Amino acid sequence: RMASHLLTVAGFCYINIFKSRHVVRARPFLSSHQMKVKVLSRNPDDYVRETKLDIQRVPRNYDPALHPFEVPREYTRALNATKLERVFAKPFLASLDGHRDGVNCMAKHTKSLSTLLSGSCDGEVKVWNLTKRECVRTLQAHEGFVRGMVVRFCGNSFFTVGDDKTIKQWKMEAPGYGEEEEPLNTILGKTVFTGLDHHQKEGVFATCGQQVDIWDEQRSSPIRSFTWGVDSFSSVRFNPVETELLASCASDRSIVLYDMRESTPLKKVIMNLRSNTICWNPMEAYYFTCSNEDYNLYTYDMRHLDRPVIVHMDHVSAVLDIDYSPTGKEFVSASFDKTIRIFPRDSGHSREVYHTKRMQHVICIKWSADNKYILSGSDEMNIRMWKANAAEKLGVLSPREREAVNYNQKLKEKFQHHPQIRRISRHRHLPKAIYSQAKELRVMKEARRRKEINVRKHSKPGTVPVVSEKEKHIVTVVK
Repeated sequence: RMASHLLTVAGFCYINIFKSRHVVRARPFLSSHQMKVKVLSRNPDDYVRETKLDIQRVPRNYDPALHPFEVPREYTRALNATKLERVFAKPFLASLDGHRDGVNCMAKHTKSLSTLLSGSCDGEVKVWNLTKRECVRTLQAHEGFVRGMVVRFCGNSFFTVGDDKTIKQWKMEAPGYGEEEEPLNTILGKTVFTGLDHHQKEGVFATCGQQVDIWDEQRSSPIRSFTWGVDSFSSVRFNPVETELLASCASDRSIVLYDMRESTPLKKVIMNLRSNTICWNPMEAYYFTCSNEDYNLYTYDMRHLDRPVIVHMDHVSAVLDIDYSPTGKEFVSASFDKTIRIFPRDSGHSREVYHTKRMQHVICIKWSADNKYILSGSDEMNIRMWKANAAEKLGVLSPREREAVNYNQKLKEKFQHHPQIRRISRHRHLPKAIYSQAKELRVMKEARRRKEINVRKHSKPGTVPVVSEKEKHIVTVVK
């Protein structure tokens, strides 16, 4: 039928039909009346399943001209993904109770993901199995507060310091049947120790109190001591990348940097209010973040201490502890305002806030080494386990689930600045007290800014300089 139709249309011509699996061509005799006819022919191998268990094969044409509504469809999917993320955001996982006093410090095991150590205000130390969510060992380590604890880099033992002026080293394994719970080593100091950290590669640890001391595990006296006209120190941390460097927070509102190879401190920056704790970025050697009494956190580049890189705001009370994620892209903070906040490293505002009705002042915080969980210790004697990503599904994901999660994540990143999606993704329910206090702090900050503008407007030009938010909180840098 087709051949006869071509003959009538083309007139006198010669038809050469090449039959193949895919196309039939008709060639007219005259070049002025050339025409080509394409016949659809599908190969069953492209769309028929080999077995009934295979996924149905769907042919797709990715030509953008054939998909004029691609962006509206993707926007709708991104909006739905954002809404579902907020629906499934249930970050709280478990509560580890057993302490008889407030949890004052915690330590992560350097080799085991499922092991956590915690010390309380009554001198008790507990070892937890996070997989079973139960306490596997309890020991009375100190009289009074346990001020600090750290696991040795090999994971075979851990150190604790307390108000009884002692440093104790304990075996990680529980004592056998009939054996007593005794420390491997006990060092009696002259003053109370308030902080502790261990070197990443060597048998060396640092303590802080009235001064910063560097100890060798084989000696009962410090091999080096650092003072810089400071009454006391609250926190000391080794740099995990440049392992010879360490930093401490002092009571004179300063942050002091040290090098173990030097006999004197390197330099210090003095701020308006006191910093409580400090944490180095595990992926970038020069950067560290400190938690401050002025409700903010400050990320510094140790090469340029005259101004912080970023000021992280959102808390409405003093920030007590901080810990970085193992990727170095985010960190988590614990505050006196009874909340936990997760900050991106390069953002001034938190992406997530966690709170419960029962949780009181959060004293210590840790981010698990697999980047999935956050552990917090608070005043009301509980250790809580949270998801680092509130809407993440735990357990094994099938390939299709994983692809859907990755696809939705990319969609949310693509449309994150659209007003509706941004509004939904940023919204968080807060306790009334925190909401009211945050509103009051915003009013006060706006009033100070307005007053500064009015003073500058009615003063001689140049007498009231414009000071950026990053420079307002720095007093001086001493070298």
